Amino acid sequence: MFDDFFLRALVAGIGVALMTGPLGCFVIWRRMAYFGDTMAHSALLGVALSLLFDLGLMVSVFLVAATVSLLLLFLQRRGALSADALLGILSHSTLSIGLVIVAFMTWVRIDLVGFLFGDILAVSEADIDLVWGGGILVLAAIVALWRPLLASTVNAELAEAEGLKPERTQLFFMLLMALVIAIAMKIVGILLITSLLIIPAATARRFSSSPEKMAVIASLIGVLAVVGGLFGSLRWDTPSGPSIVVAALCLFVVSLLPFRRRASQALSASGGTP
Repeated sequence: MFDDFFLRALVAGIGVALMTGPLGCFVIWRRMAYFGDTMAHSALLGVALSLLFDLGLMVSVFLVAATVSLLLLFLQRRGALSADALLGILSHSTLSIGLVIVAFMTWVRIDLVGFLFGDILAVSEADIDLVWGGGILVLAAIVALWRPLLASTVNAELAEAEGLKPERTQLFFMLLMALVIAIAMKIVGILLITSLLIIPAATARRFSSSPEKMAVIASLIGVLAVVGGLFGSLRWDTPSGPSIVVAALCLFVVSLLPFRRRASQALSASGGTP
């Protein structure tokens, strides 16, 4: 029999994997991996502000990530710099500002390693409720926004012509990313969140013949990575968060072996977009 803390870690990790799978597919299709990193890095600034102003951790992280998203949209409209340059500035700036604020708070002891790499083995029943409640909300939002998200991903101008409002859809997508990062930060950590968004989705792309199948397979692969990583962590006494990412990487490497289906080749030939 496994200890309660290990079972809680499994349940929480599976909840995170189920919601990051479909969202990660859109990150892959939209080529927004760097955006995911930027959002994740901004989470440390949210942690610092949470401690400084005595705010709820999840609320503070969400507000900071959402603010960074809005700032990115505003700067992109001005057209002063390219998107990747703006992302680089925002990513490293928010991370550095967060670290500087933490350094000034000498009266607070902060486990930076825990925030950066997560501590899934320390999740409580309240954390599980938060992960699954937030996960259900995120998945329901993805289902509701599936058509406009998909249409604006394939062709934003066509989506605009059909009245699907791609800019508003992009804003909702960014807010969903902010929510997922706020929820998952304690589980896998700031630096590893993007890995769970990207690696399972990139792996699923090679076995999928439709966007819907890719979203489902990405969630299942994420679940396998969580289970495999946690059991590997238990067996070899390795850090749990990084072990989950390593397990996801192993599944991706396996997917590179030459047994892809023709359907997945067709999806890949289209650049990974639906």
